[in-house]
Amino acid sequence: MEDIVPIKTGKNVKPRSLTAASIPGMLGMFQNEWDALMLSNFALEQQLHTARQELSHALYQHDAACRVIARLKKERDEARSLLAQADRQAPLPASAVTAVSNGKRASEEEDMGPGAKRMRHGVSDSIIAELTECNAALSQQRKKRQIPPTLAPIDALERYTQLSSHPLHKTNKPGITSIDINPSKDIVATGGIDSNAVLFGRTSGEILSTLSGHSKKVTSVKFVAHNDVFLSGSADK
Repeated sequence: MEDIVPIKTGKNVKPRSLTAASIPGMLGMFQNEWDALMLSNFALEQQLHTARQELSHALYQHDAACRVIARLKKERDEARSLLAQADRQAPLPASAVTAVSNGKRASEEEDMGPGAKRMRHGVSDSIIAELTECNAALSQQRKKRQIPPTLAPIDALERYTQLSSHPLHKTNKPGITSIDINPSKDIVATGGIDSNAVLFGRTSGEILSTLSGHSKKVTSVKFVAHNDVFLSGSADK
């Protein structure tokens, strides 16, 4: 009782605010209270949604951990059973071991050729002679082969530079599997691994159209009918 401190409050009643003295003011006050209640309710719903997501994630983790533990226990039991079976197997008697070793020696002696050299089973001498003869003939043909005059020299290849770069297909599945050019309209058609066919205008440097009707990678693209029609083939089933 000694630690209790008496609190003295005034007997005067706090007067009402001016906004509550009229009906429009009371309506505005009620509207403010309603807005505050709705905001609080929305915040509570957001917190509830976050808590549900965290709970579902924790449940999925728990289920995955239980599956891993069950698989490890199964593998452990299988390893123990195999080890027990191996321990129960009795060793071979001495007579059987001697017979096995004698049989192995006999087979080794059969494989020994004249002069106490081991005979190797494999490619016969006739096949080796045919392979050697074929190798000699192919080597002579390769030596006689001349370099075509249209082949670009090394110094010309070293002077090559990149003029432009145009990514036509998706970056997560890069790669062009087929390409065709329309020389009359200067349009390039490409088919990619991303299952899309793209029409690219070389003069404008822009993608004219992207065709996405396949479910697997495009294997072939071709301009047909005097380059007025464009066809694409895919590995769809």
